[in-house]
Amino acid sequence: MHAIEVATPGGPEVLRLVERPLPVPGAGQVRVKNAACGVNFIDIYHRTGFYPQPLPFVPGLEGAGVVDAVGPGVTRFRPGDRVAYPNTPGAYAEYTCVPQDRLVPVPDGLPLDVAAAAMLQGLTAHSLTHSVYAIQPGDTVLIHAAAGGAGQMLVQMAKLRGARVIATVSTEAKAQIARERGADEVILYSKDDFVAATRRLTDGAGVHAVYDSVGASTFLKGFDVLRRRGMMVLFGQSSGPVEPISPLLLLQKGSLFLTRPSLFDYIAEADELAARARDLFGWLAAGRIGLRIDHRLPLAEAARAHELLASRATSGKLLLVP
Repeated sequence: MHAIEVATPGGPEVLRLVERPLPVPGAGQVRVKNAACGVNFIDIYHRTGFYPQPLPFVPGLEGAGVVDAVGPGVTRFRPGDRVAYPNTPGAYAEYTCVPQDRLVPVPDGLPLDVAAAAMLQGLTAHSLTHSVYAIQPGDTVLIHAAAGGAGQMLVQMAKLRGARVIATVSTEAKAQIARERGADEVILYSKDDFVAATRRLTDGAGVHAVYDSVGASTFLKGFDVLRRRGMMVLFGQSSGPVEPISPLLLLQKGSLFLTRPSLFDYIAEADELAARARDLFGWLAAGRIGLRIDHRLPLAEAARAHELLASRATSGKLLLVP
């Protein structure tokens, strides 16, 4: 089968299309013929060695497709089932073997590429808005990078939870995307100081939570827009990793809370993964939330996909199609 392989950490050029043996599903595993696999910032961290991986490896953590074969002991799926998975290594390939408890069924009415595009970003948004900081009706939240794939999902789910959403974006075009997804207020951080703008929009009270996937360039300023006992949710670092802070800062800014969650701790149990996926797929199928797929690229163009994602010029999901 064709797959993308990383033999040594580095830039996008290390993503090489290779021939690998067709994987054989082991006990409790399902072999999925991938219809599409998602491209995410964590894939870049794996490729560069920021998050070290055993070498060589096939990158990618999410995909969707059709069950091709099952291993011994598999009881939940059979060949022909439409499935998706959010956190199994080796997605940049024609076939991926996935533990059955990491798979979720895809409803017949939902396209497989949409299911693949929704997995990591959709489940991340679900966990952030429903569990990490469980938004209550009437809360006001600030969402950075609101026109990105995860940002768009966050805006929509925050609105489903009854929040007032203040979004930050870099351009007028991205501001329009954030508004279309339901943002109540949009700040262009390329023109306006988001701290002053947020304080103005909340009459000085601040927001209940900040959802920050940007990291270095926004993190410290974000504490200045939180209200007393507010929650800073740092879940990414597209502008670079944040500097360490003293816990005293949380005291000085109003008894604040800080968390650095990983989606994988919020879908570790099969039942929790299945429940979040049911919500996500149900909302997508019913049109209560939507997602934007910016590019569908052949598997061989994985390097270009990484370059596009790193440029932060995209406003939706990037998919590789085997």
